[in-house]
Amino acid sequence: MRLLQADGRASIRSVAEQVHVSRANAYARINRLIDDGVIRGFTARVNHERAGQGASAYITLKIVQNSWRTVREKLRELPGAAHIALVSGDFDVLLLVHTPDNRTLRELVLTRLQSIPEVLSTRTLLVFEETDLLAPGPPAGPTVTED
Repeated sequence: MRLLQADGRASIRSVAEQVHVSRANAYARINRLIDDGVIRGFTARVNHERAGQGASAYITLKIVQNSWRTVREKLRELPGAAHIALVSGDFDVLLLVHTPDNRTLRELVLTRLQSIPEVLSTRTLLVFEETDLLAPGPPAGPTVTED
């Protein structure tokens, strides 16, 4: 799975070679993971700044008790919404958004979010820098060298 997370476009042959199994075995394993719902799809990792979405923020929301499903559906409709999670703690919902700029972000929070009747309060945390943990890098584990 790590190989496919790093490169969802990797060929079956490449995956098979890297995990030391036959192509048929790799194909069957990947299909089983898809059929079982472990792999939900293959997507592109986007550099939001280069894509014109330079302002990112995590927004915490306190919502009316038992309104999660209603709020979730309304949040799905928001432009730039990237991740929505029901969480425990001092707030109820954690929302990740990407917008072109801070003005658009401000409009989203003050006009769109705060107009949802089930949203009691919000807090916005600006993202200054991100690190993509799924980005390809050196292989995990010890390095084997020949002397």
